Order: sequence, then structure tokens, then C-alpha cells
Amino acid sequence: MPTRASVKRFVRRQAMRAAYRTDLRRPLDPNLAVYGAYWNRGVACNPAAIHAKARELAPHIRGVWVVSSRHRDRMPAGVPYVIEGSRPYWRAMATAAYLVNNSSFPGGFTKRPGQRYLQTHHGTPLKTMGLDQRAYPALARKTDFAKIRAHVGQWDFSLSANPHSTEVWDRVYPGAYERLDLGYPRNDPYATATAEDIAKIRAELGIAEGQTALLHAPTHRDYRDGFVPDLDPARLATELGPDYVLLVRAHYFYGRSAEAGGTGVSPAVHHESGLCRDGESGPPPVGSSAGAGRVIDVTGHPRVEELCLAADVLIADYSSLIFDYACLDRPIVVHAPDWAAYRATRGTYFDLLSGRPGDTPGPVTTTPAELADVFRTGEWRSPEAAVLRTAFRDRFCPYDDGHAAERVVRRFFAPSL
Repeated sequence: MPTRASVKRFVRRQAMRAAYRTDLRRPLDPNLAVYGAYWNRGVACNPAAIHAKARELAPHIRGVWVVSSRHRDRMPAGVPYVIEGSRPYWRAMATAAYLVNNSSFPGGFTKRPGQRYLQTHHGTPLKTMGLDQRAYPALARKTDFAKIRAHVGQWDFSLSANPHSTEVWDRVYPGAYERLDLGYPRNDPYATATAEDIAKIRAELGIAEGQTALLHAPTHRDYRDGFVPDLDPARLATELGPDYVLLVRAHYFYGRSAEAGGTGVSPAVHHESGLCRDGESGPPPVGSSAGAGRVIDVTGHPRVEELCLAADVLIADYSSLIFDYACLDRPIVVHAPDWAAYRATRGTYFDLLSGRPGDTPGPVTTTPAELADVFRTGEWRSPEAAVLRTAFRDRFCPYDDGHAAERVVRRFFAPSL
């Protein structure tokens, strides 16, 4: 027997569908663009950089963001948005001439003739993506490959940060879209930020003058539930001493810290509760050892680009952040204690731990002791590490020169410029 609530939801969906069908007969608005990022989490990544540059180069284009109701608190003041599934959302999706996303738009919209859809993606692929996931049973069971193909069929443009990405996107997302080998707009700040900009960010994060800042932003593991760090930040801070400070950022799949999450107060806080949105567990408390005062939880910081600019070195795992950070030509240490498990369950396109130039960006560690030794001995900034870093940067950052957003805007919005 249907409940009153379920009947109400059914009636609402039917009314929305009917209204959407009516909107699909309206003329397209040539000056409307709809943006989305990370499954409706707010203003972020390549779409955010494109939106900002479009406001500068094509101010007549009105940008509207799609956001889920639980993330509406993330929206900056003054930025227009619609709630996914709402009446304004369906009206915007039916009439916008331009669509920009780094993941996908919700609800299964009908792409109309004349609409231009730019898929920006949100990283360089180390792990298997798209149709390549069919070779991994644990992934294949959870993936609707027909839905992937249908989504790709909507794209008019696919953005790449490097030739490696273009090659992978062509194979795993086969379609008739145009390839845009123009670089990632989100990486522009790495080429344009000034020394004053960086000093301001470091001061706001609480990094003392003269301290070496280490950024650790581990990625999601498909074979794990929740955030389980592979290093103890406070212990590492204790071993390295007061000249070092650690910035720790949990993956967005696991939420954001209760203190920093979207409140608009301090962009970085010393974590105490371990509680993230929706009750999910986030980074563990860091106030349990002598190094705690030099560990800053930056999970809730709104811009990962600023964290990269603030950091002197990246402690990387398998996150696509490794490719973005390489743009800065700063030291990278790969800490990969679970590489075998990760590669077996998710699959990767090359061996990050091989030590080959172009595949490995710097020293590799697999234990906490090895990681501490890399910094104590200075290996993290050795000539050998620099050679690896240069080869990695040459391979994965050929287009990131600080002007990617401008190139993308001029190409994508060409009919309106």
C-alpha cells in the first residue's frame, strides 16, 4: 500500500516531467550557461575557473550553478544557483544554450539541438575510468556502462590536460565529441599566483614564516569504507620537528570537517571532533601527540588550488592532485603503502612506483619510517628527485601555462563572442 509521502513524491515527479516537456518547446536562451561540479557539490574545479573567466570575457553570458539541497550552504554569496530537481533546475536545463560540468547533470535531462555541452573532467587518470572498469568485477558490478555511453553521447566537447588524458578519454568514453587539448583551467593559478598571493594564503592557514608545509590529500579507496589514513600526521610532525607543518585534507567522498564545513569562518582548523557531514567519519583527531599543533585539517577549505600554492611539498598517493601539483615544479613524495591492493582492485594506467622518469614524480615510500627518512635526509629535494619531477611535469603539464581558462572560454562560447 503506497504511503501518503510516496504518492506525494510520485505526483510531484509527474508534474515536473510535464512542466519540463513544456519547457523543451521554449526557445533556447543564447545567453544562459548552466554549470555543475562534483555531482552538484557547488562552485569548484574546471567549471568554476571557466565560469569566472566567462564573466570577464563574455559578461553577457549568465551563469547558473546546479547544487544539491544539502550543499547549498557551499554557494558563495551573489552566485546564482538552482537546486537539483527543482522547477527552476528543469527550466534552466531545458533552455540554456551552454552546459558545463566536470561529472554529470542529475535527473536524466534531454539534450536539445543547439545546446553545447562541455565535459571538463576533474583530473588526469591514473586509475581506470569509464569502459575500462569492465575488467574489474568489483567496479563493474556497481557501474551502469549503458548509462555512461548515453552520457557521453551528450558531450560536444571533452577537455584534456595532457596527451595521456586525451588517449584515455578517447578509449573509455568513445563518442563523436570534439577533443579540446587546451589544459585545465583550474590549474591557471599555479602559473599566475604571485609571491604575495602565496604568502597571504600561508598566513591565513596558520603556516609560520620559515616552516616547510607538507600537503597530504589522500584519494578514495574503492576497497575501503570511510576515511582510513595511511599515515599518522601527528606522529610524522613529531618526528620531523617544529620546522615542518602538515596540511591534511580528506577526500570529498568522506565529507568535510564539522568546524570547517561551509561555515565561511576560518578556512583551516585544528581538527577535534572527527565528525563530518551526514555523520560520516573524517580525519582522526590530531590533538593526541606532541606534533598536533603542527597538523592542520584543511578538509573544509573551499579551494584545493590555494592549498597547493601554500605547500612546499606534496605527500601524494594516487589522487589526481599529483598531476595538478606537478605544474608548480615543487617536490613530490609518493607515499603508497597499499599500492598492490589499490592496483589490484581499481587498476592503473602506469606504475607510479616504478622509478621511471615520466611515471614517478619523486621519491617513493611505503612505510612511515621511510617517509620520515625522506625528509630527514633531504632526499625529497635531491637532484635525483628533481630529474624525476621534471620528466613527470613535462609529460602531464604541457598545456598548463596560466591561460587555459581563456582558451576554453573562447572556444566553447565562440557563438556568443
